[in-house]
Amino acid sequence: MNEEIKSGISVVPSPQASEKTTEKPQEVRCAVRFPLSLPVVVSSGTAEHTALTRNVSASGVLFEMSSPLRVGEGIHFSLRMPGGVLGTPHDVLVDCHGRVVRCSMSQSQSHVAATIDEYQFVEQ
Repeated sequence: MNEEIKSGISVVPSPQASEKTTEKPQEVRCAVRFPLSLPVVVSSGTAEHTALTRNVSASGVLFEMSSPLRVGEGIHFSLRMPGGVLGTPHDVLVDCHGRVVRCSMSQSQSHVAATIDEYQFVEQ
């Protein structure tokens, strides 16, 4: 306390510092997500899985599928993005490479979240 008075600085701990919080960390999103339900075939290694997108952004996608995928596994898929979402006169086929970052079960379906590491628009 004497050191605080000599230096003219007082240190007051914030009330939050002494309280334990049970709040979950807030999720930070890199891109706007669009709630799109699009049929897709996801290739992982030598296997192919049919899936349905639940939401799509420039940096990732959430799939609903019948079987789970391994976190960290590389995947390939193509999405036919509606022109109305992209602001183009026609639908656009987007070829994507990514990796699984999270997988969870919901009743009988797996929810697989993946990043999109690379993508390119396919000429039609």
